[in-house]
Amino acid sequence: MTTVTVDNKEYEFESLSEETRAQFVSLQFADQEIAQLQARLAAMQTARNAYAQALGSLLAEKDSVVQ
Repeated sequence: MTTVTVDNKEYEFESLSEETRAQFVSLQFADQEIAQLQARLAAMQTARNAYAQALGSLLAEKDSVVQ
């Protein structure tokens, strides 16, 4: 039997109602999607930092600055 933990309480998954199991599966799906989005966000933040650094380097090479 599979045991699942929700709010620090353990439950036998098979003994839960169909509706409860469906909600649990939906919660797992949402958590997985959030984790994937967080990973994508981290990658985009890293890329943005690299672009900003490259832009700064290119602008530093330029002699004329408009003030």
